[in-house]
Amino acid sequence: MRIILGLLLIFVLGLGAPTATQLKAFTTDGCSLFPDGNLKNKDAWCDCCIAHDLAYWQGGTKAQKKQADQALKHCVLEKTGNKLLADAMYQGVKLGGHPIFPNWYRWGYGWPYGRQFQALNDIEQLLVDNALRYRAQQPQSYHCPTWNKLNSQ
Repeated sequence: MRIILGLLLIFVLGLGAPTATQLKAFTTDGCSLFPDGNLKNKDAWCDCCIAHDLAYWQGGTKAQKKQADQALKHCVLEKTGNKLLADAMYQGVKLGGHPIFPNWYRWGYGWPYGRQFQALNDIEQLLVDNALRYRAQQPQSYHCPTWNKLNSQ
């Protein structure tokens, strides 16, 4: 009976928990549902969004999401000097990027839906690191001149 209960417990605890081998390749569409720049410079802050996408792709804890969202806000403010724009983008990702939403730009979108806020274990971090090393050797997949220049050095 103990063996059956133990197996049942392992099965129940494992339900809905994505395994470490299910990391999708990194993808980005720049600023998702927001422009990558303005009329004068169409890619003005796209590199901020791609860096933000990298953090969202790998996911992690609630504190890491907050840090990624604040980094986006700071980056956009630094590039534009526009506090209203930076605050609007921050509020958008703060609310719209929650892992509970089944969208392509949610927190932890590199993992199967349902991961929520969860620190990466050593194996998952290794998968992320390997995927990023592989990606660095590939042609850039999204048009953002600033990002492509930074990542080719």
